[in-house]
Amino acid sequence: MSVISMKQLLEAGVHFGHQTRRWNPKMAEYIYTERNGIYIIDLQKSVVKVEEAYTAIKKVVSEGGTVLFVGTKKQAQDAIKSEAERCGMYYVNERWLGGMLTNFKTIKSRIDRLREIERMSTDGTFDVLPKKEVIKLKKEWEKLEKNLGGIKNMKKLPDIIFVVDPKKERICVQEAHALGIPLIGIADTNCDPEELDYVIPGNDDAIRAVKLIVSKMADAVIEANQGVQLTDTTEEASEADDVEDMEAAEMDDEESKEVNIDDSDLEEAFTE
Repeated sequence: MSVISMKQLLEAGVHFGHQTRRWNPKMAEYIYTERNGIYIIDLQKSVVKVEEAYTAIKKVVSEGGTVLFVGTKKQAQDAIKSEAERCGMYYVNERWLGGMLTNFKTIKSRIDRLREIERMSTDGTFDVLPKKEVIKLKKEWEKLEKNLGGIKNMKKLPDIIFVVDPKKERICVQEAHALGIPLIGIADTNCDPEELDYVIPGNDDAIRAVKLIVSKMADAVIEANQGVQLTDTTEEASEADDVEDMEAAEMDDEESKEVNIDDSDLEEAFTE
């Protein structure tokens, strides 16, 4: 049985690329056609690439490895967090701190500090400290949790990394390359696919498209762990997604995409 269907990809808008004036020629092999100044991604190839990425993650996890999910752009933040938590893996969805991988020893010291403050909040330390000191500690805690909360249980470097938009996450990509950590990523038509070990050609700006692909990567982890799912996110409100998609569509012209293209014939075309 296929990991993902053409219909799922089409309905989520995975096929919408960027404006033709904003593209990377290296993505040419993944482009099906152009309509109204927008590149249309070849979903036949996307299906195959999702399968390859799914298999890669499943293999890593089945051998005891870990996955780091990375997506700091607005459209990816919620999906990265919820799906990583659902499958019990690590994530960065707020800000990529330089050295998160290449200077992991220092990052671990900040994680230790986060854990220390968490302990202080539960062991009664806060109760005996001056109010001003507690306020200061809580602010520090909030900042550390925001930036490091998704990796606070990560004891060592991840074995594979999944990124939404390698162009946006270029520092993460550079650090992964330096350390030889394999990369999987959603690559839109303005990205360089050569930066990734496993390319998933697709729309990295639409919330539904991102969520669909991220959820499949989380499913791979769950399957490798024999179906263990830590949180249930299958019934999240679709109305919230609708609102978020509308907000994303209202972003500036450089990041938004025209979605009023008549694509009713694309599913048939992709399967010809």
